[in-house]
Amino acid sequence: MITVPTAAPSAPSAWTATHVAALPAHEALPARLLIPRVDPAALRPILPGVDLWDLWPLQNADGSTSLFDGYSLWFVLCADARPDPESRHDFVRIRLMSHHAGDDMWRDHGHALPDDLNPGSREWAGSALYHPDTGEVTLFYTVAGVRGESPITFAQRLFQTRGRLDISADTIAITGWSPPQESVAADDHHYVVVNQAQGVPGFIKGFRDPAHFRDPVDGHTYIVFTASWRASDHPFNGCIGIARATNTDLTQWDILPPLMHADGLNNEQERPILIHRDGRYYLFWSTQRKVFAPDGPTGPNGVYGMVADALFGPYRPLNGTGLVAANPVRAPFQTYSWWVDADLAVWGFVDYPDCTAQTRVDDPAWRRAHFGGTPAPVFRIALDGDSARVAG
Repeated sequence: MITVPTAAPSAPSAWTATHVAALPAHEALPARLLIPRVDPAALRPILPGVDLWDLWPLQNADGSTSLFDGYSLWFVLCADARPDPESRHDFVRIRLMSHHAGDDMWRDHGHALPDDLNPGSREWAGSALYHPDTGEVTLFYTVAGVRGESPITFAQRLFQTRGRLDISADTIAITGWSPPQESVAADDHHYVVVNQAQGVPGFIKGFRDPAHFRDPVDGHTYIVFTASWRASDHPFNGCIGIARATNTDLTQWDILPPLMHADGLNNEQERPILIHRDGRYYLFWSTQRKVFAPDGPTGPNGVYGMVADALFGPYRPLNGTGLVAANPVRAPFQTYSWWVDADLAVWGFVDYPDCTAQTRVDDPAWRRAHFGGTPAPVFRIALDGDSARVAG
């Protein structure tokens, strides 16, 4: 049943320096807020010669992961391994893979989208929705740059395309993709229009990472996304935006004011995800220490979140600070870009698992030797109202 949606608030909820300042030092964080240590010696790339990072599952409308004879389907950012893994963002495509929970095995199904479909120069992260009545998939994703550009730019737009899922004994593929259409454009009112020609990852403005969410209360479908708050004049002005579908085909959207902002605190709240659980709305995102404003408090690389009693808030930082799960102090860069699924399993990728700020080296050869570039071990979180922790 679809009801009249709740009106969006005029002002977003704030994640502030006061919240983050309440965090203890990284080495003093309690174990309940620490992601288990990844053993670098145990890592085995699942696709040798290819770097893999941000990943997200094919989901049902209620947010649960779609399953097919025990397999889940995953969309994963990929690039052929080059001498410097940090250059992967310049060549990125979306890959289709499947995962079997029973034996933790991955299968590769090649690039998800045809070579000539994307209107940009790169395919960045998003989310995917399964339509069981038609056997189709809607892929929401970030179009980076413009097709044919040289040099590449950091322009970002939110697009979607729809294809038909084909699963047989020999094949898993999505075919017949529709021409990509822009879901919602930055309005230069609530959100900064991101058309940067140059930039450094971590310090560019954002309009990316669309993640779908169906509100069980009003029945409407939304997308949340990483953005930059237009009302701010601070260089660290990250926010999480939201748009609402206005038709059942999910092809028309109304852009709405942000759900939250981190004005003056943090530049990027990446890979935002909304989950409705126990009558509350949980908003999760990923961020890194380096994207906090240099003149304020900082938090570790980790999963952060807020909670509200209604979709449009007001939102309160989980644990009073926003931090839900941090990389361990001995491996502060080990994993990143986490996806929290409806069952509170947390998926990420292995970044630099065996170094600290003191041992990390700014050198392409060092980065190649130490980069993980493969899905990380899954961990879980537990929620209790306004509190969250890493499950034992």
